[in-house]
Amino acid sequence: MRIYKLRSFGKFARKAKISDAALRAAVAELDQGKIDARLGGFLVKKRWARPGQGKRGGFRFVIAHNKGVRTVFLLG
Repeated sequence: MRIYKLRSFGKFARKAKISDAALRAAVAELDQGKIDARLGGFLVKKRWARPGQGKRGGFRFVIAHNKGVRTVFLLG
């Protein structure tokens, strides 16, 4: 399984202090089928909780996810 980030997403993740471990955990949830919205094709939306808050006030990611092959974080 390969995990990639677009350059713009990497800047967003650094600014929001989202670690690579948290992104790997999000991919693990996707592999388990915990997807918040399917946007068509391989595009999915994933909600992720901010530290000390719930998912409601957390981050939203748009991800291109092909289970077991490749995951690309597109927007945050």
